[in-house]
Amino acid sequence: MKIRIALILVLALGCAMAQHRGGGGGAPRANTPRSNQGRIPATPQMREPRAMPEVERSPTGHINSTPHVRNDRWYGHDAPNDTRYALQRPFEHGRFANVGPAYRYGIARIDMGLHRFWLPGGFYFDIAAWDWPLCMDWCWMCGDDFVFYPDPDHPGWYLVYNVHTGLYVHAIYMGM
Repeated sequence: MKIRIALILVLALGCAMAQHRGGGGGAPRANTPRSNQGRIPATPQMREPRAMPEVERSPTGHINSTPHVRNDRWYGHDAPNDTRYALQRPFEHGRFANVGPAYRYGIARIDMGLHRFWLPGGFYFDIAAWDWPLCMDWCWMCGDDFVFYPDPDHPGWYLVYNVHTGLYVHAIYMGM
């Protein structure tokens, strides 16, 4: 009898956690974003080729140049003509289709040494080496949600936005 009760409790807890976390893949997720005033930002707009990264200036004089989103503004996005983003074959492994604010993802697996992560379904991305220090301490496997945006200024790159920290990094889609 105790085993049945324990089994029922475990199943009920599992169902409750699954409902709270949302579905797999790109399904809408239940946990509310903690950054950007609780909103998922719209896709960033393409900038002029010579545009410089926009920094956030606080009333106290503090300048934040870290790539992040606040009040639906994308700060710290590298210049469109930054040569680090020049790819010989943009989208060499295809395009990741389910992007933008309507699609939130959890991470299925991460390889910290290779700076690579997988989404449910086997899709995987490589994080730009120069962006890795910005996200290496993210809680990749803790249930944080991520939104992917095509980078409007750097063809072949995606912006991986952490809805709970408000930070974003660049990654290349590597396929399945």
